[in-house]
Amino acid sequence: MTTLAPMSAARGRSSGGFWRRTWAMLIKEFIQLKRDRVSFAMIIMIPLVQLLLFGYAINTNPRHLPTAVLLQEQSDLGRSILKAIQNTAYFDVTHIVEDKSEFDHLLASGAVLFAIEIPANFERAVRRGDRPALLVAADATDPVAAGSAMAALGTLVQTALQHDRAVPDGAAPPFEIRTHARYNPAANTSFNIVPGLVGTILTMTMLIFTALSVTREIERGTMESLLAMPITPVEIMLGKIIPYIVVGIEQAALIIAIGIGLFGVPLLGSLLLLALLSTLFIATNLSIGYTFSTIAQNQLQAMQMSMMFFLPNILLSGFMFPFAGMPGWAQWIGECLPLTHYLRIVRGIMLKGAAIADLRYDTLALAALMLIAMIIAITRFRRTLD
Repeated sequence: MTTLAPMSAARGRSSGGFWRRTWAMLIKEFIQLKRDRVSFAMIIMIPLVQLLLFGYAINTNPRHLPTAVLLQEQSDLGRSILKAIQNTAYFDVTHIVEDKSEFDHLLASGAVLFAIEIPANFERAVRRGDRPALLVAADATDPVAAGSAMAALGTLVQTALQHDRAVPDGAAPPFEIRTHARYNPAANTSFNIVPGLVGTILTMTMLIFTALSVTREIERGTMESLLAMPITPVEIMLGKIIPYIVVGIEQAALIIAIGIGLFGVPLLGSLLLLALLSTLFIATNLSIGYTFSTIAQNQLQAMQMSMMFFLPNILLSGFMFPFAGMPGWAQWIGECLPLTHYLRIVRGIMLKGAAIADLRYDTLALAALMLIAMIIAITRFRRTLD
């Protein structure tokens, strides 16, 4: 009996000590989490950003798609068709063109997703009952964005024009609509996904590689010796970025080769141009990752920043969801992301055979983003030196 009493008391003390120690550890973790402001912000921001993006920005049935119209004649019926197109929810007429070269350039550059041609003598043919053709060219590199609009085009336009005085009465439609899905007539989704994967994979890997570069030096204790060397911040940044440019080029070459050989994705444009602009995109992401590494205090924070930046890239760039279907504010954010511009570049070169003149805007945007990121990174690193 005397032995059992101390054992019972010991169990009680041990049980009480267990809960006290657990409680103390819990309080310690909360204090540490509160002090780690970057991690705490990520806990709040990531689900908030996901909710806002999926709730407001993502639309799998895009409307208000940019459209060009080529009017070969100035007639009442032509203007009625143009007005009917403008009144639909699917098309926004952003360009009125005067010749077929501009018509083709707008589609190749991605400035419009649809181009509608009203041929010469169209109204005369309608009045005579000849059922002329209204020509519609669609950028089908993104089958999701083009599919629903193409399906609705004929019904919407003809319904809007059925009471027009220029259209004769009759059971048959007064004209036919001939659609041509350019660049991907079979609506093969791999033609859209595989080029996009090049940019997505490069974004993820390049960000992570360089985001950890400076923080790794700090955690290993080698930053002091690096700062003691006769080397400038620009030289340090270039020395850390250039090796990963080579790695990124190898990654891009591997993905493109597999896409062409295994999935049959065409390469209609210049391989040299694709390589040069891919290098620019890789350098842009490496510069952004290097900026994160100068802001973060440890590798965990650098990784969290990279993932926080990667999330809107994949959702707002047009990789997973049609870019044209997003609201205006989401498209403005998307225009500030490197992946948005690179997707247009890689799809334009591979699927459309686009030249540098067609891709001028996206090339300049990538160069500007790279320059901004480099300036911020160098400025931040100089503060570390001080």
